[in-house]
Amino acid sequence: MLKQLVTLSLLTLGLCTPAWAQTYDRLDQPAIESSDSINGLLLDIVNPPGSDRLVAVGEQGVILFSDDGGGHWEQAGVPASVLLTAVDFVDSQHGWAVGHDGTILHSVDGGASWQAQVGGLSLTELQRDALEALVENPPEGISPEQLDNWLYALDDVTFALEEGAMPALLDVRFINARQGFVLGGYGALFRTDDGGISWRSIGHLLPNPDRLHLNALLPTRSGRLLIAGEAGLLIYSDDRGRSWQSADSPYSGSFFALHESDQIYLMGLRGHLYSSASGLDWQLEPLPTDATLSAAASGPQQVILLGQGGALLINEGQGFQPVKGSRRGSFSAGLVRDGTLWLVGEGGVTALDLAELKQEGRS
Repeated sequence: MLKQLVTLSLLTLGLCTPAWAQTYDRLDQPAIESSDSINGLLLDIVNPPGSDRLVAVGEQGVILFSDDGGGHWEQAGVPASVLLTAVDFVDSQHGWAVGHDGTILHSVDGGASWQAQVGGLSLTELQRDALEALVENPPEGISPEQLDNWLYALDDVTFALEEGAMPALLDVRFINARQGFVLGGYGALFRTDDGGISWRSIGHLLPNPDRLHLNALLPTRSGRLLIAGEAGLLIYSDDRGRSWQSADSPYSGSFFALHESDQIYLMGLRGHLYSSASGLDWQLEPLPTDATLSAAASGPQQVILLGQGGALLINEGQGFQPVKGSRRGSFSAGLVRDGTLWLVGEGGVTALDLAELKQEGRS
């Protein structure tokens, strides 16, 4: 949830309005190297497949990586200083990071250096071009209601371009080295089929006429794509993103994360957690907390939830139990590797011994 709160608060303060000149400074200004970046705001962390490396992204374009199990962190070369919200790798070398101001970055060396693929008004222009094409030449059989939705969306995007507004991207997921998706505020969804060389706006394909924020995308092991967003929005695709359908939602509040381990987990406001085998039929998982959930991490035979206020809950088959002890700040993402739970959020990187954590959960 942390990345969504940061994004929404900045939007409310006018991040994407006529202060666009300052925004372009962020896109053109490389991330400033700092020895204290390990303690700053970090919003996502991953372990690239086939690699021992850890990669974390966060505020002011900071991307950190460690090759020695977190003993030492280096700051990557990044060409922009925008807030980065999410990162994903398809293998040990090829990764993408996204963030505010319509920024999409790409790495071909495991996250040690990054190049800009997209930034600034480019994605907003793609939204406009896609909607203009639909309005000028509507598909055969399209309903008047759908056409009106596209017209309203085109008006919004045209206004955004006039104001210099750019999508705030909140998640990135690649199915393979060529096909991937990025999504974010106001129903923004983009797709690439060539590794990010070019992108297409496909947000208009979603059953989301109110352009609700899209917070998370999960490619499931079955091949289904799931999207979770604000106000209980749940959308899925069974044809690799060519078409999308609404899923029955178990909750009218916002969802912030999806995670697959033994089941698919859906996380949201005020401790709302749901599980599903398919991603379509959801069961409530009662929790002994009302903390908003941001993400989950999986270890051997266990699932760990994390969230606002330093919330941590662990499940080893007996239901989720809170982990006692004082935690600093809120957590936005985490992963388990070699017996350590790595967490990022407010205050940077936190490493917790999983064996000790399990013991705390039982006590």
